[in-house]
Amino acid sequence: MHPTRRHLVTAAAVVGTGIMQPRSASARSPLSNSEEVFTDAADALVTFSARSSDGTVLTGQSKGDPSAPEILFIHGLRQSRLSWDKQFADPALAGLRLVRFDLRGHGDSDKPTALEAYSDADRWADDVAAVIGAAKLRRPVLVGWSLGGYVAGAYLRKHGGSGIAGVNLVDAVTRLSPDLLTPLAGEFTGSATSHDLATRVAATADFLAACFHRPPTGVELQRMLVINGMTARAANEGFVRTETTDLGHALAAYDGPLLLTHGAHDRLVRLAMSEHVRSLKPQSHLSVYAESGHSPFHEEPVRFGRELAAFVAAANRG
Repeated sequence: MHPTRRHLVTAAAVVGTGIMQPRSASARSPLSNSEEVFTDAADALVTFSARSSDGTVLTGQSKGDPSAPEILFIHGLRQSRLSWDKQFADPALAGLRLVRFDLRGHGDSDKPTALEAYSDADRWADDVAAVIGAAKLRRPVLVGWSLGGYVAGAYLRKHGGSGIAGVNLVDAVTRLSPDLLTPLAGEFTGSATSHDLATRVAATADFLAACFHRPPTGVELQRMLVINGMTARAANEGFVRTETTDLGHALAAYDGPLLLTHGAHDRLVRLAMSEHVRSLKPQSHLSVYAESGHSPFHEEPVRFGRELAAFVAAANRG
């Protein structure tokens, strides 16, 4: 991979927002020989596992009526399913089926050590397919944040969009190009993949701050840092080696509705990235969040939930 491309990929990195609460499994039942669910009656969450095409086991959660319109949330690099805690608690989304999972190398999912487990776009695509199957999703809206947008695009590229009701790209990276990413994003590529622990630790804290217009503080920040630290180093180092650097064709070929959400103060991904996608699909809608950085769903969650709920309703009517 060309060094410039490798330098730029870090803009796909994202930050989580959730606070993990202790949960105990109250029921367990097999879905198949590679999947099982754990039902938590206290918060109506169902935790499940799904086995991807290369054997990687992914951990996910679902909430809501299985017959309701569906959303599959995809977090970004160095984060976890807890990134979406505010959405799982949002009254505007309460009537929907919500599903989230930990990407490979993150959270409670398996953490392969081989770099090719993260550099191959098809593996990310197959992870989404595995989760859709394990959660028995019928026609979900995909919400992909930062690297999660790349993962959603990789899914469309390999599996097509016939089973996807709509796509919401949130400060997403879909093309690795110097005019669409910031210099700061490139700086984190080297520091975040360093084999020197002290360098990576410093980069984690600095990167986390860069993901917000108004950074979180206190316990919330501490727990976000813990999530970042759980990510396999290979996930960072492997992903920057990807040869699939432009998912524009897959997005242009998708004939469903597309919502583009972008924070006006994003320090990692330029607004031009979302504008580029809109140029590929003129019928898409771009929503800019004036008080947000790289994480509008965390920084302006009420507006985000309201717009997402309306998008899901329209996508399912279509």
